[in-house]
Amino acid sequence: MSATKDSTPIGAQVLIVEDEPDHADVMADALRRPGHVCTIVGSVDGAMEELRGGSFDVIVTDLRMPGSAGQEGTAPDGSDAGMKVLEAAKRLQPDAEAIMVTAHGDVPTARAAFKHGAFDFIEKPLDLGLFRSLVNRASEAATLRCESGPLGELVQHDGFEGIIAGSEAMRKILKTVKTIAPSTISVLITGESGTGKELIAEALHKASGGRAGKRFVAFNCAGQSESLLEDQLFGHVRGAFTGADKDREGVFEYASGGTLFLDEIGDMPLAMQAKLLRVLESGDVVRLGSNAPRQTDVRFVSATNRDLRAMVDEGAFREDLYFRINASHIHLPPLRDRRDDIPRIVRHAIARFSEQLAPGRPVPAITDAALMRLTSYAWPGNVRQVLNIVQNMVVMASGESEEGGVPVLDVRHIPEDIRADRDDAPEPGGASLAGASLEQLEKRAIRETLRLTGGNREHAAKLLGIGERTLYRKLKEFNLR
Repeated sequence: MSATKDSTPIGAQVLIVEDEPDHADVMADALRRPGHVCTIVGSVDGAMEELRGGSFDVIVTDLRMPGSAGQEGTAPDGSDAGMKVLEAAKRLQPDAEAIMVTAHGDVPTARAAFKHGAFDFIEKPLDLGLFRSLVNRASEAATLRCESGPLGELVQHDGFEGIIAGSEAMRKILKTVKTIAPSTISVLITGESGTGKELIAEALHKASGGRAGKRFVAFNCAGQSESLLEDQLFGHVRGAFTGADKDREGVFEYASGGTLFLDEIGDMPLAMQAKLLRVLESGDVVRLGSNAPRQTDVRFVSATNRDLRAMVDEGAFREDLYFRINASHIHLPPLRDRRDDIPRIVRHAIARFSEQLAPGRPVPAITDAALMRLTSYAWPGNVRQVLNIVQNMVVMASGESEEGGVPVLDVRHIPEDIRADRDDAPEPGGASLAGASLEQLEKRAIRETLRLTGGNREHAAKLLGIGERTLYRKLKEFNLR
């Protein structure tokens, strides 16, 4: 968990499915202390609606809900309502953890739920201390699944902050990386500039098994003349041209046994595309000035921010090369479409740049308002732009007086052009707003703001631009805690 300016822990989003309002309120109040944000529903139908439209870290559901009888295919007595919620949670919120609440006589059924993917179960009457501890552990497990996993060491390493995987989109991408990395299949990575295409290519290399101990070579094809590009890729022999006073291997030979990453492959001249295709098909390179082929063995990964399919249709890119390099395709969404990752990237960048600027000093905190402003910005330069802006903020705050010995990054440290741009507010919860009711939008906005402020209602009301009494009324109306 992270911390806000006043070190209040930012808790989990918890969905409580309980048909007895008093019990639901007790559970929600118990979880509010550690900063968790709770949404309460009293039926399977209500749970389904929230699971489809919201985003949760932990789902707490009662096993038996008589009031849910006949809903969503449940048993007449509601005895399997909790199991239906568990099944839906695993399908709709695969990275969340589920906790089953059960009466003593239902323990065998609860154990069966545990075998089918529940994080744990707890018996009634609830021991609230034990309940809080269980939800905390489930929240930590959900967070670790999002941010660690088989590629966790990459996320923590300097230079790999671009693949922090808090959003569903990036978690899916890293899952794809894990799946295809051990193979030799060619991979095409597409996405806007600054989205981290080279980082994904290096992640493929790091997770590739035997090749991981060999070289990862990155080469940018943009702005290269045909002759220079051929020399860089395939090398030359002594005397091949004026100034070639010794043999030199190209990047294909240099990367042999490892991974070769060609960035901006869409900028490659057509004549060079034909030569590249021959090398990819045979593995043989011929240095400039030589007739002798040299065998190479590389895992080939390429990237572009251009639409290669459209270029093929226009005759600007070879179709046979397109199919050869596109055996597996990874598309990196722009940062504006995965805003859940922005707070993690910002905090990671703050820690990284503060250590560079002042090793051993406390890592600066960042206020809720500043983090909200950074999260709401569209970031046309994507992750690369975030890193540049955060580095500037850390530098600007370093010379100021500190609160309690810890520097604090605030809205005033954000560059004016970003601070003033208010037309690109994020969609609450990262979901599409199309077709959503005003009530759903309000609920999402309040829930996400409470999450950012660690459940601090006063801060949340200020950020939402409403009075505290209005917020309290909305919390009661929407069954939020």
